[in-house]
Amino acid sequence: MSGIGLIVVFVMAVTIMLLAISKFKIHPFLALMGVSLLLAMCVGLPLDQIPNIIGTGFSNTFSSIGIVIILGALIGTILETTGAALKLAEGVVRIVGHKHPELAIELMGWIVSVPVFCDSGFVILNPIRKALSQKTKRSSVAMTVALSAGLYTSHVLIPPTPGPLAAAGALGIGHLLLAVIGIGMLVSIPCLVAAYFFADHIGRRVKSAEDLEEQTGISYDELLKSFGELPKGFLSLAPIAMPILAMAMGSVSAALGWKGCFATVLTFLGTPIIALTVGLFFGIILLTRTGKTDTFTSLTNETLKAVGPILFITAAGGVLGKVIASAGFIGIMQEHATVLSAIGIFFPFLVSAILKTVQGSSTVAITTTAGIMGSIAESGSMMHLLGLTSPMAAVLTAMSIGIGSMVVSHANDSYFWVVTNFGRMKTGDGYKTQTVVTLIMGVSAMSFIWLLSLLFI
Repeated sequence: MSGIGLIVVFVMAVTIMLLAISKFKIHPFLALMGVSLLLAMCVGLPLDQIPNIIGTGFSNTFSSIGIVIILGALIGTILETTGAALKLAEGVVRIVGHKHPELAIELMGWIVSVPVFCDSGFVILNPIRKALSQKTKRSSVAMTVALSAGLYTSHVLIPPTPGPLAAAGALGIGHLLLAVIGIGMLVSIPCLVAAYFFADHIGRRVKSAEDLEEQTGISYDELLKSFGELPKGFLSLAPIAMPILAMAMGSVSAALGWKGCFATVLTFLGTPIIALTVGLFFGIILLTRTGKTDTFTSLTNETLKAVGPILFITAAGGVLGKVIASAGFIGIMQEHATVLSAIGIFFPFLVSAILKTVQGSSTVAITTTAGIMGSIAESGSMMHLLGLTSPMAAVLTAMSIGIGSMVVSHANDSYFWVVTNFGRMKTGDGYKTQTVVTLIMGVSAMSFIWLLSLLFI
């Protein structure tokens, strides 16, 4: 098939996939797998090779990040169930103080959403948001936007949230999760700053039902007491902090070239699977100390049910990426390498943003885009074509994909409805707040990523 023919078929395939997901409500896994099969047949791949291509794309992606995603999600479930997430949030309030409630609630969301999905995190922290708003007499809308932005930022940028984890694995940097976490925290800064000022601005112009009602209800302190005794600070933080510490020590050992038994142990503990297993161990201790050990089996079952779709969507995204690589698209793009290389780090951002805006799910946008980009270890991948071949380039690509996946949140995004409904805003006001803040954060963070790429790529 000619170059133009391949491009036309590819565009049609992506269009069919987006329509299947957004209009006909077909599960993203089935849509991705079906489109991958149709694309492979339409571009003329040998029929006897297609099953192997699909199987290889699926298994390679699944094996690289499957266990890591499960462990990260299970840690998040434990933190949510034991009240440790609220303990972390309370720590933020103590540090920031009650004089800056928008900043406090934004940082709460940013921390809590590292292990907990942003949808769940909003539900968990919404009572605290309302109580803080009542206590400080600040705009409910400003507090809602700040909380939403904080949660969303770490949801798309910082492992062990499944989206960033999946992107790291697909891009071939699953062993560099510490770098992804560190750069994710750095890229979070322009997101949080932009959202903070926008929240203050829009809070003066848009009113929710909460703002229009007489502010009554339990105080912030009474709310915390209603949750009972929260776990101690170290125990609440350990399931997140210990994996990061283990990966940090493993990276230091490798960078300094340490040898011997001690270095081997550090390298072993620093691998993402083992590091997150250490975090899970501290999570089990947390369950024990809070008297909830008997819930561990049910928590595991619930987590596996929740994570299953993400794992399979991620693997299906890997299948699409493998078909694209096998079909000759890379060769066509190599003919236009000069133009594409000029786009560089903006290419994955644009692909992810288009997928997000059209079909609504950030996780689907992240995993599909990462699958299309391919691994830096594969010479024929889009990463190589765009000149993004170094580990740092791959980390910044993961950031670009994550930021693209938040642009923009609107009516086809479940998180949009969580924020507007719990924030008691009208749909039109949701567009003025949630949709606009995700656009502002995306543009701000992508500009920052571009500057980092000029320095480090």
